[in-house]
Amino acid sequence: MHAAHEAPLIVRPRPGIAYAIREAWANGYGSRDLRRDIIAGLVVGIIALPLSMALAIAVGANPEQGIYTAIIGGFLAALLGGSRVQVTGPTAAFVVILAPIVHEHGLGGLMVATAMAGVMLLGLGWAKLGKAISLVPFPVVTGFTAGIAIVIAILQVRDFLGLSIAEMPDGTVAKITALAGALSTVNWADAAVGAISLTCVFAWPRLVPRIPGALATVLIAILAAKALAVAWPQVQIHTIASRFGTEAIPSGIPSALPTFQWPWLASTEAWNLGVIEDLAVAGMAIALLGAIESLLSAVVADGMTGHRADPDAELMGQGIANIGSAFFGGIAATGAIARTAANVRSGGRSPVASATHAVFLAFALLALGRWLGEVPLAAMAALLLGVAFHMADAPHFIRSLRSSPGQDVIVMLTCTVLTVVSDMVVAVFVGVALAGLLFIRRMTEVSSVNLVSTREGTSVRPVAGVHVYDVSGPLFFGAAQRAMAELDRVDPNARVVVLDLEDVPAIDATGLVNLESAALTLRRKGIAMVIMGLTGQPLAAVRRAASHWKMQPSIVATIEDAMALAESLAAVAGERAGRRRSRDG
Repeated sequence: MHAAHEAPLIVRPRPGIAYAIREAWANGYGSRDLRRDIIAGLVVGIIALPLSMALAIAVGANPEQGIYTAIIGGFLAALLGGSRVQVTGPTAAFVVILAPIVHEHGLGGLMVATAMAGVMLLGLGWAKLGKAISLVPFPVVTGFTAGIAIVIAILQVRDFLGLSIAEMPDGTVAKITALAGALSTVNWADAAVGAISLTCVFAWPRLVPRIPGALATVLIAILAAKALAVAWPQVQIHTIASRFGTEAIPSGIPSALPTFQWPWLASTEAWNLGVIEDLAVAGMAIALLGAIESLLSAVVADGMTGHRADPDAELMGQGIANIGSAFFGGIAATGAIARTAANVRSGGRSPVASATHAVFLAFALLALGRWLGEVPLAAMAALLLGVAFHMADAPHFIRSLRSSPGQDVIVMLTCTVLTVVSDMVVAVFVGVALAGLLFIRRMTEVSSVNLVSTREGTSVRPVAGVHVYDVSGPLFFGAAQRAMAELDRVDPNARVVVLDLEDVPAIDATGLVNLESAALTLRRKGIAMVIMGLTGQPLAAVRRAASHWKMQPSIVATIEDAMALAESLAAVAGERAGRRRSRDG
């Protein structure tokens, strides 16, 4: 017989900054790995180039700022983060948050808010809150993701159809109204290029899956625009150059690498406490979404590769990436699920792949900057409409609505609606609050106290005057009072109450207070209390708290010990009662 092949042992270094690159190095990294990573990095770079520009345009920034973000943020996060194959850059989810910041505070204000977000992410990772942030409930994530997709789609209508709208108003409802009012100004050439591009977005991956669809879409859009311009010279097709071009930079995209700059000096804000507070709140929103999306992307990557990311190191890496991006003219960055998946499918196995993607974008900016201005804005809009379509994942959303409990459906729809009509921060906070309240309600239904000593078929040995109650479920602030209220109905003829807490996995301060209150109430009735079965956190918590109670409960390990002690206490209580009756007689 042949020995079974054993899976190679993965060496895991100490958690902390740059965990992913240290893990890759510790497990052996050779020339074959390097070749695979370089190929994957080039593929992802080709995908990221048009998407980075499109996302920057969508938030109101210049197209090169999206590339700067992918170069600086992508490189720093790859080397300092906690996921081996995570690809970092601008993402569609940020559009909902960043566009209002640019509108109100300008690009300089956005860079300041991004730097603040980076500091917050760094702090979250340092405080080891990565696992806690990844526990955002599924209905909340699904709801606000669908809402973000709707908002992104609405924002692309103007460029997709070439509508004449000088400035988009704030608020989704106002935007829809403005778009509806401008439908008479549709530029048929832009709409034609947009339709061709959108068709390519969905059809190309099925027809020619080996060539990135984003690259093919951009090239086909440029050719279509040139053909229309030749056939109808009077037609005007809006491009990156026509919107962002200047006398100094006609193409609209400088063929130069990002340079260091102080974010606050790039702003025209009249700095005061109110502006700083606004940007701090914006930074908090960026940090929250960046943390959720990067950790979600890392989890997806772990499932595809079999590796395990360090969530705290990933947050610290993302924090440094955002700080670096802000100081080099970029916008907010986070882990990009689609680009990360493309990295894995292309053979990427270490942070070198993501770093290669950043280096490729730097060379592409230097070599192609003058020609990138030819890209039609309608093609950029089509790319983001495709992103929004995949983000929304309508079949999955509908399936979740049909299969989820009614209360979770309410949370999901609330998050979706609030994301569309208000903003993502409100949606997430309200969604998490609602999910928390529903969790508390469900836990109160799970936690219970039941009398078992009088049931037929129970293994508890009956003892006169001793009542045994089985306590199950967590005793925390949402459930303790309801569960312990059962002890208010104890038979007044009882001498001892035994609480079996073996099935209590956790107890908090409210549970301890209710436990003490129950002991005092029983004592006033002349009934002793014995606690048994405690383990782990509940045992440590009760022992620590009981030393400060007005009465010391009896704490034993097993039901046999509890019944023996209860029988003894019941006998003593019976003798005392007999002596009292003799005196009274």
